Amino acid sequence: MTIEHFQNLVIGSGVAGKIIAWTLASQGQKTIVVERAMIGGACPNVACLPSKNVIYSAKAVSLVHPTTGLGVVTGSVRVDMAGVARRKRQMVAKLVEVHLGKFKASGAELVMGEARFTEPKTVQVTLNAGGTRLLRGERVFINVGTRARIPDVPGLAAAEPMTHVEALNLERLPDHLVILGGGYVGLEFAQAMRRFGSRVTIIQHGPRLLEREDPDVADALLVLMKDEGIEVLLRAEVLNVTGRSGTGVALRVRSGEERTLEASDILVAVGRKPNTDRLDVARAGVELDPKGYIRVNDRLQTSAPDVWATGECAGSPQFTHVGEDDCRVVLDNLAGGSRTTRGRLIPYCLFTDPELAHVGLTESEARAKDVPYRISQMPMAMVLRTHTLSQTRGFMKALVGADDRILGFTAFGAEASELMAVAQTAMLGGMPYTTLRDAIFTHPTASEGLVGLFANAPAAPAPR
Repeated sequence: MTIEHFQNLVIGSGVAGKIIAWTLASQGQKTIVVERAMIGGACPNVACLPSKNVIYSAKAVSLVHPTTGLGVVTGSVRVDMAGVARRKRQMVAKLVEVHLGKFKASGAELVMGEARFTEPKTVQVTLNAGGTRLLRGERVFINVGTRARIPDVPGLAAAEPMTHVEALNLERLPDHLVILGGGYVGLEFAQAMRRFGSRVTIIQHGPRLLEREDPDVADALLVLMKDEGIEVLLRAEVLNVTGRSGTGVALRVRSGEERTLEASDILVAVGRKPNTDRLDVARAGVELDPKGYIRVNDRLQTSAPDVWATGECAGSPQFTHVGEDDCRVVLDNLAGGSRTTRGRLIPYCLFTDPELAHVGLTESEARAKDVPYRISQMPMAMVLRTHTLSQTRGFMKALVGADDRILGFTAFGAEASELMAVAQTAMLGGMPYTTLRDAIFTHPTASEGLVGLFANAPAAPAPR
């Protein structure tokens, strides 16, 4: 088989892979991208954007609820899950078309197939349409992502549970959905499916939801789930599963005492595993860590010369916006710069209703690192914008350092993600908290709540 030579070989078309490819190809470099299944990666196809699309449909249901809605009088409300899925598919199809247009405009060649290394910088691609190609790149960029992990519970795999991928394609409403995992995916789907009309049970192995968050945040989310009518089992272990998801399952669960849960469907949301097991990376001289993630330095270089890894498969935090910054790191260094992954200020959001948004240190992290701080917090009900939305639930809080800079910010409430972006901007600029405290924000917006929040900040202790 003849080897085809390229300046740049990109494996995976996720956010970092595709932007690297478009950028280098637009500079006139001969570039090829191998994508196994999803043009543009998981985000526009089965993750960030489709899930938020479905979540917004669920919010629409809540807005016309007869007792908790906005006073809009309607006839009987019926959820059309096929319509929900159709709206999501239409969005995905448009996004795929946008991606195809960008590949064409940049000059990067897109090949659909499965790549496996045969030797350094060389892959054999089993084409989805049939046949094979042998490709070699002077430089190689690996961006193959992760997939949902199925825990080793007797009978679980045989029950064929859903992951987020299958859940996003549901055209029927589960009667009783059991969700394994109380993290981001589990909580977002739990609320959405409950609002559509399913009975929902969350089984969380640990002592609280979102275990990495501060206890007050986890507690607030637990109350939200229960107020939505969702059953939450903490410190719970699934012992075995029988039946088949979609037709009927029984889960033997230990949570204080043993019980059997009868349900129609199971959604597994207990974490991710890297897709590196499909690449034969050892043949390329690329090292993996014990969990299967590619070992990289702070410039995202692997153990093999002229081979980089980006995004989740390289152990980067599992957010699309981090993958995009990984791309910036690589491109900057290719151009002779010195950008690294060290010290990045990474925000994140949970898109329940209301949202949870955070950036910087949590209280737990600050205490663990012995970082001195003072805390300022305020109920979201003090933000007048929330009353116009009938969404007064939640709170926000900020950690302020000895030098008056903001160390961390958390908001649980309406428009929390936008509030966090304002605080993050101040943090990136090294501004003192007083900049936000004394700012003139438009009334009535969520952002003007930052004035009240930072007005509550305790004064710095007097120097001794």
